Amino acid sequence: MLKRIGTVALVGLAALALAGTAGARGGRYVFDGGTPRQQAQVRVALDVSAFNWNVVPATIVIHLQKGSDTYATKGEIWIDTTLLSAGTFAWGPVQHEYAHQVDFFLLTDDQRAQLNTLLGGKVWSHDASTAALHGPDHASLGAERFASTLAWAYWQSGANSLKPASKKDESASMAPPRFRRLLEQMLGVPNPAPPVVTVG
Repeated sequence: MLKRIGTVALVGLAALALAGTAGARGGRYVFDGGTPRQQAQVRVALDVSAFNWNVVPATIVIHLQKGSDTYATKGEIWIDTTLLSAGTFAWGPVQHEYAHQVDFFLLTDDQRAQLNTLLGGKVWSHDASTAALHGPDHASLGAERFASTLAWAYWQSGANSLKPASKKDESASMAPPRFRRLLEQMLGVPNPAPPVVTVG
């Protein structure tokens, strides 16, 4: 009897695992480096978001390196593994970097110009010589405001380190419902509103 219960339980877990894979929205990516625990932090960071990362039509290479700047270029993301050791705090920044892939692969120049105006950017992006820009000018870039707003709009949790604390914050550029509607129109792909998550 115990053997039968164990078998039924295993079959049930396998079915749940397959169902989770079929409905996965966590994006397509491969890791370069990182421990299994660090890689798991990236996976859960993307899975907790209500955004469908699978709309990015590419397999992204995620480099996990200690002491690296955390930034993205088209098709690649670099994440400092020291950041990942912060656990939940790192999830918003991971989503932010993957949001750059949405920009790189899916937005048109006209859409970037529209978003730059709506999000209050001075310019959309930096040039290659300042690819890892994280200084005081970071928030003036429309691309960074876009990535932070996307990360917040689809994971509105008190645990999200990109939750805006003031109207000047990058992620406060546009109200989440309005941002989600606009992005749905631009991408032509519906993205459901995330559940409101409270952290006690």
